[in-house]
Amino acid sequence: MAWLSLNIEAAEHVADLMSDALLDLGAISVSIEDANAETPQEQAIFGEPGDPPPGIWQQNMVNALFAEDTPVMDILQQLGQRVGLQGFSYSTEIIAEQDWVRATQSQFEPIRIGEKLWIVPSWHAAPDPDALNIVLDPGLAFGTGSHPTTHLCLAWLQQQIKPPLTVLDYGCGSGILAIAAKKLGADQVTGTDIDPQAIAASRSNAHQNEVAIDFYLPDQLPALQADIVVANILSSALTVLAPALAATCKMGGSIALSGILEPQAAQVSEVYAEWFDMNPPMHMEGWMLLTGRKR
Repeated sequence: MAWLSLNIEAAEHVADLMSDALLDLGAISVSIEDANAETPQEQAIFGEPGDPPPGIWQQNMVNALFAEDTPVMDILQQLGQRVGLQGFSYSTEIIAEQDWVRATQSQFEPIRIGEKLWIVPSWHAAPDPDALNIVLDPGLAFGTGSHPTTHLCLAWLQQQIKPPLTVLDYGCGSGILAIAAKKLGADQVTGTDIDPQAIAASRSNAHQNEVAIDFYLPDQLPALQADIVVANILSSALTVLAPALAATCKMGGSIALSGILEPQAAQVSEVYAEWFDMNPPMHMEGWMLLTGRKR
């Protein structure tokens, strides 16, 4: 059996309403995506600690999946009546029946980062068995190595980890940075995240990679000072957390900050310059990595 994919452009004030209406009109599933995803106009809308829940993008693509024989023009006419709009910009595509698990897995290939590291989904053989291979599957927590912010941090860690060192991964997500630090030779690695699901995912991933790492929620994190502190979160959170993150870094230790868009870099760097001698930023696809050494 094949399926009809109906893709409709929608402004932010109508995307949610359109999504609900399409479900009422018989859609099997509906998703909302950034219409500018993977372009320079891509818009970050992740929530920040203490802020109201994030909204959606200014320009959206609403994707609805219907049975193959669904009359598209009837759906669009009824949709227009429900949301009070006409003249939708849309496209359709026929999706063949397939093994959806295999189709999803095929989107995730092993990722090489620098000379030493590979991020390898569990269903793939390691391209280089002699490399430092991190086995990691996409899941509920952020961090598979494909995003520029994670890639920047992993490449930087490869240049910094020289045993014996202690590392703190603040905002550990999937635990990928902590696992990489341990495999690269750090003696002691600790991770923390505000999301209990991230802590569970990190512990599971560490176990799968046979590395010993302690993961904590922030209120359970023991007092510590690390040689290296890495935080791949968001710029506003990095700004708020600057005193706390600085306090976790030893004198002469290094900090790496990512999750920062290019226009935000100067402001974040200025905040951390109170404690750190900041280095020139590194960048990848519009995302920045800031590093510094604590005075």
